[in-house]
Amino acid sequence: MARLRKFLPHLVLALGAFVMLLPFYWMFLTSIRSPAEIFDVSLWPIPKQFEAVANYKRATSQQPMARFMLNGVIVCLGILIVQVLTAVPAAYALAKLKFPGRRLLLLAVIGALCVPIQALALPLFVGLAKAQLLNTYFAMMMPFFLSVFAIFLFHQSFRSYPDEIIEAARLDGYSEMEICWGLVLRGSLPSLAAFAVFSVVAHWNDLYWPMIVVTDTNLAPPPLGMLFFADVESGADYGALMAGAAIITAPMVLCFLLARRHFIAGITMTGVK
Repeated sequence: MARLRKFLPHLVLALGAFVMLLPFYWMFLTSIRSPAEIFDVSLWPIPKQFEAVANYKRATSQQPMARFMLNGVIVCLGILIVQVLTAVPAAYALAKLKFPGRRLLLLAVIGALCVPIQALALPLFVGLAKAQLLNTYFAMMMPFFLSVFAIFLFHQSFRSYPDEIIEAARLDGYSEMEICWGLVLRGSLPSLAAFAVFSVVAHWNDLYWPMIVVTDTNLAPPPLGMLFFADVESGADYGALMAGAAIITAPMVLCFLLARRHFIAGITMTGVK
């Protein structure tokens, strides 16, 4: 019984991991199969006819996959940089500065977490259209420049930073911005890494907003580029489609593997005061 209790949590986690990873495994398996085996329900990793080279070649030649990936990098990095520049000072002020209305502003931040982008899509689109900014990188990035999730995440992390160190820095002549960026943020790098993973993955995979503001193939990020690819292929060449999906998924998997320790530490730190 004791041995069963020891291994039961691991068994449950293994089953959960299998369910989560199965779609990715199926995607990769389909990308190396021949058209005759696409609908084969077998999960055997070695196909009868290995078509990986042909599928990946068609995925990269029929649509500019490299351009889609570059667009995704530009959009994700642009959003992340501005989000950090705006969220870190706001979170520091809410966590460490005392001023009238601080609690009310924090409640507004928490309330804004409940507002989806779909609720703001129409006024944002109309504003960008009147400013003639559709079909630009700015149009894809602008609605996400201010992240209330980032403010809340950093606020929770900054709360645990010792007030004594901040007071000592003030006595030494440090400005509030120097304390914020040079001391407090440096002590919360795991939270920064965690948010970076959240932000990059969310906007790399975002299809809803780019599909509204972008019609130019040369500006399409990876998910929208795959939609263009599917239109060209009429949904028939599943091997090439899954090869393209595997190509645009690989950077996110690599990003998480490289930052997984900081990611887990950052999520853990937000709950500790």
